[in-house]
Amino acid sequence: MTRILLVEDEVNMARTLAKILRRRGFEVSSAVNGNEALTALAETDFDVVITDLNMPQMDGMTLLKEMKERALSPVTLVLTGHGTIQTAVEAMRLGAWDYLIKPCHPDELLVKVTQALETRDLRRQVSRLQTELRHYSRFGALIGETEPMQHIYATIEAVSQNKSNILITGENGTGKELVARAIHGKSVLHDKPFVAINCGALAETLLESQLFGHRKGAFTGAIDDHDGVFQAADGGTLFLDEIAEIPLSLQVKFLRAIQEKEVTPLGTTRPVRVDVRLIAATNVDLAERMRDGLFRADLFYRLNVVSIEVPPLRQRREDVPKLVEAFVADFAKSYGVEPKRVSPEAMTRLTEYDWPGNVRELQNVIERAFALSPSPDIGSADLPPALLVERAPEEEPAAEIPSTPQPLEEVEKQNIAAALRRSGGNKNEAARLLGIDRQRLYRKIEKYGLE
Repeated sequence: MTRILLVEDEVNMARTLAKILRRRGFEVSSAVNGNEALTALAETDFDVVITDLNMPQMDGMTLLKEMKERALSPVTLVLTGHGTIQTAVEAMRLGAWDYLIKPCHPDELLVKVTQALETRDLRRQVSRLQTELRHYSRFGALIGETEPMQHIYATIEAVSQNKSNILITGENGTGKELVARAIHGKSVLHDKPFVAINCGALAETLLESQLFGHRKGAFTGAIDDHDGVFQAADGGTLFLDEIAEIPLSLQVKFLRAIQEKEVTPLGTTRPVRVDVRLIAATNVDLAERMRDGLFRADLFYRLNVVSIEVPPLRQRREDVPKLVEAFVADFAKSYGVEPKRVSPEAMTRLTEYDWPGNVRELQNVIERAFALSPSPDIGSADLPPALLVERAPEEEPAAEIPSTPQPLEEVEKQNIAAALRRSGGNKNEAARLLGIDRQRLYRKIEKYGLE
């Protein structure tokens, strides 16, 4: 029950206000001056304090100062007459949330109290988020408490003590770069450069220059010397996103840079020594690319010293409310507004959605609500249409009992084919459905010719 402390020395006024508040279901305690109020605040946690300004022994202004010095947290409303509104404004500078002019109308009193309680709730939400962010700041911007995230945190802690190369896998939008930055931030290299490059965003000729650098005149347009990302990250961490997109023609040179710890810029034969920790990321199956002859096996094993798989958001739905709260706080700060409240129905929609775009898509949905809706709340109407489609329950086909027993290998082949169809060809998901590891699934696929 909401507790309200009413500090008023006029007996009739105090009784009237208390009666109005109790009718609405609030628990009301009374004090006749600031001294009594401080005693009550020391004994009970109150949600709201409503105090007169002119009182004997200790007035309202002194009470506000004492509450501020003692870091007492109730939201405070002050009662004032028409002639002392300026004093009420001064009281707000001392921490009062708002003021009421006596005699106040019952509806105005209840509206102000309701708004004060909403402010209290927002303050508590912000405080809790700040506490959580301090906890998560140990791992950069990563947010989540589910078992898959705890496993990632443990791996980050372990690899932070060395400089092993790391391969991060996961679907687009899962936060692979955030994991890489968290590793760098926790490592002994945290005060050294962190350089990121998307290997799939550049043409082959530009990618080679970006990776290894070039010298003036090496090609048309090379009007100055340019250090590549290996040199820019020297002494620190080099993050290579979409590593699978590096062409075969560059993979040999890339492997040499890792093995020999040196790069040779375009336009020169003189190698440059570099010392970087490599963290690579991909959203495709590098082992499959390797078997198809599109990725060198020796480069794969050089990069895949430690592997971290970032789960899709649909596999850690319990983290969605935490992520939503964090994004709400971020965008409230960016837009210069109060944090929006997310309705229970909207949160249910957000949690049940499959998020093919993962955390990045969720972040965009919350920003959309801030950009398009002036409401202080995020309701279902503020969500994109895709999130409002009712999900039909998946019906498992009834198992057919064969008239004659089938060989076990044939049954296994059919199960694997069914898992591949259900997962849309996603081998990671198919392996999860079958309850086997990916390497075993690859062998079975090859065995039964299901590629």
